[in-house]
Amino acid sequence: MGICENRTVIITGAGGGLGRAYALTFAAEGAQVVVNDIRLDAALAVCEEIRGQGGKALANAGDITNMASAEAIVAAACAEFGEVHVLVNNAGICRDRMFASLTESDWDDVMRVHLKGHFCLANVLARRWRDAAKAGNQIDARIINTSSGAGLQGSIGQSNYAAAKAGIAALTLVQAAELGRYGITANALAPAARTGMTEQVFGEMMKKPGGADFDYFDPANVAPLVVWLGSAESRQVTGRMFEAAGGLISLAEGWHTGAARDKGSRWLPAEVGAAVAELLEEGRPAQKVYGA
Repeated sequence: MGICENRTVIITGAGGGLGRAYALTFAAEGAQVVVNDIRLDAALAVCEEIRGQGGKALANAGDITNMASAEAIVAAACAEFGEVHVLVNNAGICRDRMFASLTESDWDDVMRVHLKGHFCLANVLARRWRDAAKAGNQIDARIINTSSGAGLQGSIGQSNYAAAKAGIAALTLVQAAELGRYGITANALAPAARTGMTEQVFGEMMKKPGGADFDYFDPANVAPLVVWLGSAESRQVTGRMFEAAGGLISLAEGWHTGAARDKGSRWLPAEVGAAVAELLEEGRPAQKVYGA
């Protein structure tokens, strides 16, 4: 028996790349999988793979950036499988340009798919799970969000994407703090893998190796962590950010209050420079921005 037996998971952007790897691995661990992707043909193909291996899957092409559509996605999942236990927010897009060259649509498109796309389904399900918990039902639900190294450290040429992914990291912290009382955990990961998006930027670095060499950037390498986070085994883990690539799993550390100076009264502008110099000397520098 797999670790996700009889659990239903909705995975967005599951027609290829990381989402497809998650869907196949969840199904192999006994989950019933809703394969959501705007490309219905891609979602259907993944469902056929899952069914060919004896699993259960439902293809769905609903818009994750629209609340009415999100309600319909959840309703379809419940009609097919009875309940939803796990949401994996995976879908995303890139509109990469240097900051001064970004257009309004470049910004809005990325925020809509990443940030609003992380909001709609999670909000629909959070309300459903909260109401069920208040009615006395035992809830053991999971929200798994997708941030990025760009969101944790920044990335040259990706200010819109980095800002959205940083927003997702903060969203995860708040979800975990607010929803834990209802039996809902919220975690996020920053994966590094070969996908349709990353191949546009890191194609040469992430290309598949020849021969029997370990394929470090194979999306399937990230899937075990995501599936474990979606299982009942992870119920004590919430509000965490993981980084995953190849055989590596690491725990990302967020902003903390660091070096400090308290004068005990209002600073004069002329005094601030010396205090900041001391703080910078004592403080831990941020990791380098990707591409810097």
